Amino acid sequence: MDINKIDLEAKKNNEKSNFECSHATSNESSKPPSGELRRQLQNRHVAMISIGGAIGTGLFIGTGTALYHGGPLSLVVGYSLIGILVWALMCSLGEMISHLPIVGGHLALAHRFFSPSLAFTLGWSYWYLWSIVLPTELSACALLVTFWTSKINSGIWIIIFLAMVALINLGGARFYGEMEFWFSTVKVLTIVGLVILGIVIDLGGVTGERIGFRYWRDPGIFAQYEGIPGTVGRFLGFFSVLITAAFSYIGVEMPATAAAEAKNPRRNLPKAIKRVAGRVLGFYVTSTIVISMLVPSNDPRLKLQTATGAKSPFVIAMKNAGLKGLPTVINASLLSSTLSAASSDLYISSRALYGLSITGNAPRFLSKITSKGLPIYCYFAGIIMSSMAFLSASEGQAGRVFGYLAGMTSVTGLLTWAGIFITYIRFKGGMTLQKFDRSQLPYQSPAGLVGAWIGFISCTILIIFNGFEVFLKDHWEPGTFIACYFPLLAFFLLFFSHRWWTRSGMIEKRHMDFITGSQEFVDEVEEPPNGWVEKVWRFLM
Repeated sequence: MDINKIDLEAKKNNEKSNFECSHATSNESSKPPSGELRRQLQNRHVAMISIGGAIGTGLFIGTGTALYHGGPLSLVVGYSLIGILVWALMCSLGEMISHLPIVGGHLALAHRFFSPSLAFTLGWSYWYLWSIVLPTELSACALLVTFWTSKINSGIWIIIFLAMVALINLGGARFYGEMEFWFSTVKVLTIVGLVILGIVIDLGGVTGERIGFRYWRDPGIFAQYEGIPGTVGRFLGFFSVLITAAFSYIGVEMPATAAAEAKNPRRNLPKAIKRVAGRVLGFYVTSTIVISMLVPSNDPRLKLQTATGAKSPFVIAMKNAGLKGLPTVINASLLSSTLSAASSDLYISSRALYGLSITGNAPRFLSKITSKGLPIYCYFAGIIMSSMAFLSASEGQAGRVFGYLAGMTSVTGLLTWAGIFITYIRFKGGMTLQKFDRSQLPYQSPAGLVGAWIGFISCTILIIFNGFEVFLKDHWEPGTFIACYFPLLAFFLLFFSHRWWTRSGMIEKRHMDFITGSQEFVDEVEEPPNGWVEKVWRFLM
């Protein structure tokens, strides 16, 4: 692209914007001075942060609820379809963030290619998302402990797990990334082990009796949602699986937030994003297939309202096979993976709030950084928000609180995905108008505009109908309605309030800046793998 063709007046306006001013100095060097985020995350860290954030309670616990409501075929197809949606999302995000690995990730991209109001709204929504998911994961940790004992108040366990998560994040991005790498390694090995063991059990290697797809025939490939007969009941069961699956996948976009702390971002981010999307999809699809073969959809232990830590379909499958010792080992692995996800939640929520602060969308004192590169006040804000987990202890209904919080984070996560898709659509349109040479991009989305539009429309449909249950006969519940639709109301209120207050409109395509922040990392040298462990993980992940 001929840079001289860029509108000079637009360039001047871009330079004067709060967003560009706040990032001009931070992008001058890949090694920021004291007081700024530091690029300490290696490729393996970035990849495992995404896997660690996306694979947690949604896979190990949420799949049981989805199986109960939708049946085995709905479970597999639903998670596969949302997985394809996630692939398109990561393709769109990967093209943008690998070209512009700037502080704020996809939130900063929305400011540059859509509007300041969308960036403001997405920023606060994203912070809200991970500030809510954090206590959700802590509640799930307490729930998993009840598999062994229910004598100790869940509030005690929440305090213990919160302290562990806080300590992991206190060491800064480098320490967090290393801990998350090993946490996620255990998680990946657990999933692989469960899938292999599940196949062995299904083929009769443990009990001597082959199960096959028995439970697909009885009780059947579909479940009648809430006992509603006919096609309507089966469709609602399938749609409920889509909502549950969306919550499960939320977090795969984490590499965008970590872009400002990633080493060699133009080289490592495309690698991480391309691989992570495929790995996460593979883990979910293979796991749901195995679960559907081993656990009948009408098993009462799958009910969220009555289950404890034993509600995991993996644990149920082991118990059904008569493996008395393995359920304890599995539950411990589930606890470890959920704790890992909670650690990622605190990391992302603190960085999202930091991004808001440096762009003037949150109090400036929140942008204070320690010598280790930790946004200390944003870190404390995340810990304060995690106290919502004690709702489960005070009410004694961790399962019910988990359901409410999951509903709120599902729709907020979908709003984030929709924002990424629409930002990419504008990004692509601006490049076309300015005749930008796309061969300069480190990564080009194979999904393209078609994938982005399909993704945006799909997210919109899921957002609108995510609370369909409350509109069914005799199912009205104010708490569920608020959990499903309050984030949507808050999103529009924030967007239009900011637009009215700042009088800001949509960024014109001819004014879009594709240059600033894209050239700083081209000549960085790739660090060689450190030891055989890193060599193996670079090959696999």
